[in-house]
Amino acid sequence: MNNSQHNSESNQQQVDNELLHSDNNENSNSAPSLQQILSSFEQCIDLVHQSFQNNHVDIVYLVHLTDKQELFREVINPLSLANEADIERLFSENLYQEATDSEFLINEVLDGSTAIFHRQRAYYIKNNKCETRSIDKSETETVITGPHESFVESASTNLSIIRRRVKSSKLKTIKLQVGEVTKTDVYILYIDGIANMDYLQEFIKRIELIEIDAVHDSNMLIQLIDDVPNSLFPLFLTTERTDTAVSKLVCGRIIGILDGSPSIFSAPSAFFEFFSSPDDYYQRWIIGTSTRLLRLVALCITLTFTALYVSTTTFHYEMIPEALLLTLTESRSKVPFPPLYEALLMEVTIELLREAGARLPTKIGQTIGIVGGIVIGQAAVQAGLTSNVLIIAVASSAIASFVIPSYVMSASIRLIRFGLIILAGTLGDLGIAIGITYLIIHLSGLTSLNTSYLTPVAPTNFKDWLDVLIRAPFWALKSRPSQVNTSNKIKSRQKK
Repeated sequence: MNNSQHNSESNQQQVDNELLHSDNNENSNSAPSLQQILSSFEQCIDLVHQSFQNNHVDIVYLVHLTDKQELFREVINPLSLANEADIERLFSENLYQEATDSEFLINEVLDGSTAIFHRQRAYYIKNNKCETRSIDKSETETVITGPHESFVESASTNLSIIRRRVKSSKLKTIKLQVGEVTKTDVYILYIDGIANMDYLQEFIKRIELIEIDAVHDSNMLIQLIDDVPNSLFPLFLTTERTDTAVSKLVCGRIIGILDGSPSIFSAPSAFFEFFSSPDDYYQRWIIGTSTRLLRLVALCITLTFTALYVSTTTFHYEMIPEALLLTLTESRSKVPFPPLYEALLMEVTIELLREAGARLPTKIGQTIGIVGGIVIGQAAVQAGLTSNVLIIAVASSAIASFVIPSYVMSASIRLIRFGLIILAGTLGDLGIAIGITYLIIHLSGLTSLNTSYLTPVAPTNFKDWLDVLIRAPFWALKSRPSQVNTSNKIKSRQKK
């Protein structure tokens, strides 16, 4: 009885030791083996395992990620002809790299490399194939003058584009990964001696703290590292244009490239950056200044025009000029709805047309947007559902929103417009004043990478106004933005 109990305890202790040993092996960096790799890729039909009997070599690769021509030239043909005596000489070439960590070798296979096993040793050779679309112009950030190339979904291609434009060894690159399942590569770029190292460390820290299974696009990633995630406003600037990305680097900002996304993101960013376009710098400074001021006027129009119509026709008829009052009264005489409902109905209709035009194929979408707007607007007026003046106000607000270069910022402004319309319909001009005041307070409290979002208005820096509210001549743009807080402040020594 005692012997039986003793044997049982010994067996249990042996099992526990084996389990502990197994757990330690899983947690530690174990040496790679063919059985371990095949077990990790079990039920993966795209995994190819090929054996060479003449020299006891096995190779493993994912067929869709490997360059077949390079695979046959560098791996299959040499190994099929090599005997046992030639193997050591073959593996001593720089092309073959030895792997001592199983997890590392698995990641290499997932990147398109070929794993090679010979007796108790493992090697890998990089012969991955990267399928990507060709470099083309951006469909969302069009310009009249200047470069037209844009980024693509391949991070390596995007890095090569930036390297061609910034031919300096001071351009540094840091590689990170996000996504517990996808393990997507993220590249952080900055110019040494210009970028603020504190901002860089904060940037890296936020990305390393991300715990999520998958990140598919830069616009998804920046929501995970925002200072204020619940704000309507974008706190990181995203762009598909290569010249914009390079200009951010030279100004002292930090940019990020996510593999699989055609958009790069930069930080720290300011509110007024979203109203700047590369066109401003490729035209004469007076034209660039006029265009930039026009965008700020468009911001005011798209925010308040429809709300002012609702406020005026609901509470403040005394604000309407006498010559226009009769026309407006006649236009609204057949409308059965109060101005608030009338405005919301037309604004929602415009947004539906905008969304339909964006989702449909290009040619059909343009037709739907133009014809749908004209037909629905004219039919609504004739049916007495809305007034002519409101159609003009809604159309003007919609057109003004298209003037804003950033689509993400334009979408935020359009949503805020609905809130101002509701406030105008309930409280009149007081409601609009309350809404705008709250908006300014909210913007003043926002930060991007712990810097003020309203720079250079709050805190005020008049030198930066030369490249915010206006686009001054290049000889006047001598300093980098105060927001980047760099010790290398001078970017231009050009004289008049």
